[in-house]
Amino acid sequence: MVRRLRSLTGAHKVGHAGTLDPLATGVLPILFESATRLADFAHLLPKTYLAEIRFGARTNTDDAEGALEPVADPSSLDRDAVASGLAGFVGRIEQRPPAFSAVKIDGQRSYKLARAGEDVAPEAREVVIESARLLDFEPGGRAVAQVEVVCGSGTYLRALARDLGERLAVGGYLGRLVRSAYGPLSLAGAVSLSELTDAAAVEERLLAPESILPEMERVRLSLDQEALVRQGRAVRVFPEPGEGPLRAHAEDGRLVALGHADPLRRTFVPEKVLV
Repeated sequence: MVRRLRSLTGAHKVGHAGTLDPLATGVLPILFESATRLADFAHLLPKTYLAEIRFGARTNTDDAEGALEPVADPSSLDRDAVASGLAGFVGRIEQRPPAFSAVKIDGQRSYKLARAGEDVAPEAREVVIESARLLDFEPGGRAVAQVEVVCGSGTYLRALARDLGERLAVGGYLGRLVRSAYGPLSLAGAVSLSELTDAAAVEERLLAPESILPEMERVRLSLDQEALVRQGRAVRVFPEPGEGPLRAHAEDGRLVALGHADPLRRTFVPEKVLV
């Protein structure tokens, strides 16, 4: 997507705000030019996924792309058992990423080691799952659950499917996956690549860069202050901002910079300035 949009628009810098697994579809925020500097902040936004979890087997990739290995007959599972098991993953938890993932082991991508036939086991790390809701459940010998998960950056839905299957003692892996929302950006406002036929079509669909930012206090800059901030210099603004990350806007509303307040000098200190 990044390569195609760079070619289509002629933009110098094009980036994304978080990859999707090969089998997944859904919202993929694309950042252009100086907005690529906002990617670290975008990662702080919660993501919403619609996931299909299949029970009774596991795979080496933790999704439907891998070779199936039967574990146990899931016919005894019912909706309440699945909902209860799923609820146990809500909160701040330790999660082991899939072997076929982009995490690094001794400086190398885990998926490259796994494809080379090495037995890899990425270390568990802390992730946050804000909510996990069972939408539908089909019981039987090929039991399938449809779930909605809201989670933080770094969470693997493949790992959640695997771990839920283990908790229910029948095995599990991820089937279909859709990222239905990325912070305030949802599928309803998304655009398919086929609709972006030229640079003008892309520009028409551009959103303001602050749409990919988490909640921040906003400060307004005069023309003189804007000029100083664009040079990386701190400026005194009124009313005095509080603690925490700040975003500074020009008089016409454009986002100029992200930064923080210096309470001693009572100034806005820019950290990332947008061209």
